[in-house]
Amino acid sequence: MSKQLTAPDIQALKGRRKIVAVTAYDYPTGCIADAAEPDVVLVGDSLGMVVMGLPDTLSVTMEDMLHHCRCAARGVSHALLVGDLPFLSYQAGVEQAVLNAGRFLKEGDARAVKLEGGRAVLPQVRAIVAAGIPVMGHIGLTPQHIAGFGGFKAQGKTAEAARILLEDARALADAGCFALTLEAVPREVARLVTEAVAIPTIGIGAGPDTDGQVLVFHDLLGLFDRFVPKFVKQYAQLFGPAVEAVRTYAEEVRQGTFPGPEHTTPMDSKELERLTD
Repeated sequence: MSKQLTAPDIQALKGRRKIVAVTAYDYPTGCIADAAEPDVVLVGDSLGMVVMGLPDTLSVTMEDMLHHCRCAARGVSHALLVGDLPFLSYQAGVEQAVLNAGRFLKEGDARAVKLEGGRAVLPQVRAIVAAGIPVMGHIGLTPQHIAGFGGFKAQGKTAEAARILLEDARALADAGCFALTLEAVPREVARLVTEAVAIPTIGIGAGPDTDGQVLVFHDLLGLFDRFVPKFVKQYAQLFGPAVEAVRTYAEEVRQGTFPGPEHTTPMDSKELERLTD
């Protein structure tokens, strides 16, 4: 397999071909995702919901993220591994942002970070980039802001709101972001943003006109049973078969049919005689 992709490699894909991104949260999901050869594997703070069972991403900590990032990194050798800065790990100021972004590279084995927000986080973006750490921006529906949004709601639906997104996108690109996630915005707005910036846009619930797409691993494989976002296409539905497999295992244990002879280690008959004499 070719060398592992870098942030400049991803940035250079704009206008050449569509970019493929997918999330992963541990060694098995990292291995599965990377084997499909996407361009980006994101260790997203969405792990709070699909791995930890939380109602949102707000309770996810840096320690949670670093643990999962390290695990996923062991399975990723092709894609660019991006770590998601969690809520309140960068908002308090530039120094906090740089230190935590650096921890993703030093302790999480990531090669870039992602953070949410527009012009309000420009000082953090500039400082992280100046420290030599590639940054992916994230605007539109930013899950760390759901308390202010009043829930998981699409953004940029009015002309005024769309103009704000356009201004934020341009500012993030100018600040040094190598790519930009657009979440849950109208297709028309995503197209305008994509045309307005020189960096790749990676959409999730933003239509087909972005430079690439990202989906949550558990969503696209049908492993998350709580709800299915409108913008998700399930390419498999593995939750049901997994439940059936565990149920069959449980029934075989109760019936005494598992483990069978093929699953056990026999003792040499002579050794058994010596033991029981």
